[in-house]
Amino acid sequence: MKEGDPVFCITDLLPHLAADQNERKLRDGLKGEELNVVIGSLPFNDEAEIKEPVKLMALKLLNDRFGITEADFLRAEIEMVPAQKASDVGLDRSIIGAYGQDDRVCAYTALMAEIDAVKPEYTTLTVLADKEEVGSDGNTGLNSHFVLHFIEDLAEVAHANVRTVLRNSMCLSSDVNAAYDPTFASVYEERNACYLNKGCVLTKYTGVRGKAGSNDASAELMAKVIAMMDKEGVYWQIGELGAVDQGGGGTIAKYVAAMDVDVVDLGVPILSMHSPFELSSKLDVYNTYKAFKAFYK
Repeated sequence: MKEGDPVFCITDLLPHLAADQNERKLRDGLKGEELNVVIGSLPFNDEAEIKEPVKLMALKLLNDRFGITEADFLRAEIEMVPAQKASDVGLDRSIIGAYGQDDRVCAYTALMAEIDAVKPEYTTLTVLADKEEVGSDGNTGLNSHFVLHFIEDLAEVAHANVRTVLRNSMCLSSDVNAAYDPTFASVYEERNACYLNKGCVLTKYTGVRGKAGSNDASAELMAKVIAMMDKEGVYWQIGELGAVDQGGGGTIAKYVAAMDVDVVDLGVPILSMHSPFELSSKLDVYNTYKAFKAFYK
């Protein structure tokens, strides 16, 4: 993250030689096996004959700087992320442009609200879970029992019945929604979409082609959350995830609901979701923080 640090790059095929590639469908335009990362080109300089001198040079530099050896790659968890830092977008600087705002922007607002919660009326808990984009599987994803076990331990310490605790709990599942984009208007339903600069978005249900595979928050829970936000002057809006027959998506709310906890999605409207440079409104981010703070209060 230091200024002047080197970056890596995935090569692309020049248009002059892309006749076959241009025949592919968009979803097959770039294949996983073609996303090879360039990390260096200089060979290791040694008199001895070396089978892979460029690879050895790269490993030497990694070892000199970080103490990493080739064996470490057998057990490492490595992600390549866009090198561009967060930027103000627009002449008015009203928009944040950055990679991975889905879901860093929601984790940030929830965590900051939790930190700023002073003597809340009820016990508050912020869970930062892993693997959401690939199914929430594994013992660090919410499609496991780690949160349930933690609450069981918490209830045991307080000499409380865990089922009573769960059925009397409320949860805001912090996730983004797709903001209306007039460039691609046909995949949205204008009257039920969320928009930039209209505040955080409360999503009653997500799912695929309607409510399939989703949590559907109750009317009573919606009323309670809306009342909290109205009381604290939070700008909020309702939004669905695109037009019904265009596809859709899911969140981790259904895994929380499986524990018998009332849950609803609340987050930030996003343009260019899942692209290397996503856009969010500063006003919406701030009001998402205010919504979580009102909830914790």
